[in-house]
Amino acid sequence: MAGTVVAMLSTSVEMIVLGRILQGIGVAGPKIATRALVRDQFEGEAMARIMSFMFVLFILVPMIAPAMGQAVLAFAGWRAIFAVYLALSILLCIWLVMRQPETLAPQNRIRFHPVTLLQNGSRVLRNRRVSLLIVATGFVFGAHLQYLSTAADIFFDVYGIGSLFPAYFAAFAASIGLASMVNAQVVRRFGMQAMCEYALCGLVAFGLCLLALSLVWEGHPPLPAFMALGFAIFFCIGFLFGNLNAMAMQSLGQLAGLGASLIASGSSLVAVVFAVAFGAFYNETTIPLASGFLVTGIVGLMLVRLAARASREPVVPVKRGA
Repeated sequence: MAGTVVAMLSTSVEMIVLGRILQGIGVAGPKIATRALVRDQFEGEAMARIMSFMFVLFILVPMIAPAMGQAVLAFAGWRAIFAVYLALSILLCIWLVMRQPETLAPQNRIRFHPVTLLQNGSRVLRNRRVSLLIVATGFVFGAHLQYLSTAADIFFDVYGIGSLFPAYFAAFAASIGLASMVNAQVVRRFGMQAMCEYALCGLVAFGLCLLALSLVWEGHPPLPAFMALGFAIFFCIGFLFGNLNAMAMQSLGQLAGLGASLIASGSSLVAVVFAVAFGAFYNETTIPLASGFLVTGIVGLMLVRLAARASREPVVPVKRGA
């Protein structure tokens, strides 16, 4: 709310940037806390099911938000966009206070101290299963970031698509949302591990097909083939987000909040390195993107299978550091 007020009342670009930084710090809390809330109340496939519903919202909101922003901008100006932010923040705060009870029992709470944080953070990262899944999640997220960073260029440079780009972009986003919905219905039957392995095998197969077509067509495969394979690839990715996060969270026990933060930040770091590395090879063709998807599928499958062999014992927290 503070960042929104600063941005809304700003008289310079610097004030807007400051407001946006404060907003970013603010939204980091709910991003982590919501995952911890889920971990406190659900385990295993039930947690993966709830995570899938969460990721449906994460995908649908970016599809709808730009249109909403444009409408607000057209009718009321740019300051009104921050007024909408403020109203939503107030409503969410009221809802949280009135409807969401505390999920962390007093006996499970951990002393808030830098030494305790460092000790528990070290225990989380030393857990082989969690660390492997963090890297796997980072590769999947990185492939998604690589697409996001080059999508507009690909559609314009390779296919000459300009004004219709949002529609093509939304098609791939809808594929992820659809997969998340399907996963929520079937994960209890097949299990998180199997769903991840099936999805990664699919990512390898479809990524290889896209790479082969790209090489045959000198980096410019037919648009229908690109859309069909892209839809299939993102359908596979849609199964991975919720399941990989739930599998990593499963081993955290009473360290759900700190663990969720480390999973999010660690996977984001891996993702940025991946996206920058593969994005640097963009050459106005689909070859780098297809290569990124293929590498993600192969490496992700290896990491998930290695994680399956690691211990599933929950990380034991240090409640009072020295």
